[in-house]
Amino acid sequence: MAEGKKNKTDKPIARAAAKYTIYNVNQPAELMEFLMQKMAGISRNKVKALLTNRAVLVDNTITTQYNFPLKPGMKVQISRSKNNREFKNPMLKLVYEDAYLIVVEKKEGLLSVSTDHQKERTAQHILNDYVKRSHRNNRIFVVHRLDRETSGLMMYAKDEMTQHTLRDNWHDIVTDRRYVAIVSGDMERDFGTVESWLTDRKLYVSSSPVDDGQGKYSVTHYKTIKRANGYSLLELDLETGRKNQIRVHMSDLGHPVVGDERYGSDSNPLGRLALHAFKLCFHHPVTGELMEFETPYPATFKNLMLRKG
Repeated sequence: MAEGKKNKTDKPIARAAAKYTIYNVNQPAELMEFLMQKMAGISRNKVKALLTNRAVLVDNTITTQYNFPLKPGMKVQISRSKNNREFKNPMLKLVYEDAYLIVVEKKEGLLSVSTDHQKERTAQHILNDYVKRSHRNNRIFVVHRLDRETSGLMMYAKDEMTQHTLRDNWHDIVTDRRYVAIVSGDMERDFGTVESWLTDRKLYVSSSPVDDGQGKYSVTHYKTIKRANGYSLLELDLETGRKNQIRVHMSDLGHPVVGDERYGSDSNPLGRLALHAFKLCFHHPVTGELMEFETPYPATFKNLMLRKG
């Protein structure tokens, strides 16, 4: 009887042992140094490969950050199965993940955040499903958002404290957030700044050059990269992050974003809104490390500017 009980309790332990090699943390250390000490003889490059291949977990959470701060009581697991928790989704690319946050590249057409009308086909829902694979209580917390038709980089928090830290200190934590856009017509200036007060009217955002008591002060800096074929390729730097800010400010200038029918564009050669968040740099809310992420300009944007005539 006792033997039977022992076998029953042994089975799940044996399965867990086959899935991971587990190391317990007894004193503070950075993840890289901890693994090199525990896995005697392993090289830095091999540890980096384990991190890049998403084979290292800290307290059941995939961690790719080499200097992640370990604390006593934590548990480090090395996955023995390849592509253990592979993430694949045609609308969302996983760029970075650690115990506190996830950085993704979203395709155009995907909502950032779940709404009353759309819960399942959103980046938030897709990522919630993903983190729940590690533990059913895991979930994703929204920090900022991109318009449905805007593609590019964005981040989500993996716990409420990290979410509040990022939201409450956004302007201090985020050091660089840039977009690339194609707008209609030839921009008159190589550089410029648009300032106005934006008011969310539900169906659209209105812009006023003066403070009418309802709007939020908004600032967009732009740089003209190229003019060709009746279009201009711009790089945009947001000083504030209001809903539809770039789209409204470009419309204010008389050069709406290509494909943006709502704000005055009458051409849609790409079959999408020509706006992409290509750069996101911020200080990690827990470690303080400067994190820098950048994606290339979309190939379709470049091709439109290369077309003859």
